[in-house]
Amino acid sequence: MERLDPDAFDGNHLRRRGTWAVAFLADWCPFCRTFGPEFEALEGSGPFHLGIGDLTDEGSPLWDRFSIEVVPTVVVFRDGVPTCRRDGTLGRGLSDADLSAVRAALTTG
Repeated sequence: MERLDPDAFDGNHLRRRGTWAVAFLADWCPFCRTFGPEFEALEGSGPFHLGIGDLTDEGSPLWDRFSIEVVPTVVVFRDGVPTCRRDGTLGRGLSDADLSAVRAALTTG
């Protein structure tokens, strides 16, 4: 699983053909620590790539670039275009339904 820095979003990294799911997580977030292993379990289950957008640094430009207010948040990109987004809920994180929606977005064309 790739850890993506802000430069990965500026360059061609996520724009290459294919599907990416990026989980925006922060080390200090208890919901991220729970969700992270569930997200990582998706690796190898399909023809897509997974990445982690590290938001541990509250000064990261990724917060503003993706208008993230709550972590964890997951964005699915297809050929560089965001096609699905699930934002965490304050005090609860992401639900099983959110993870199911991400799985569905990764496996449908």
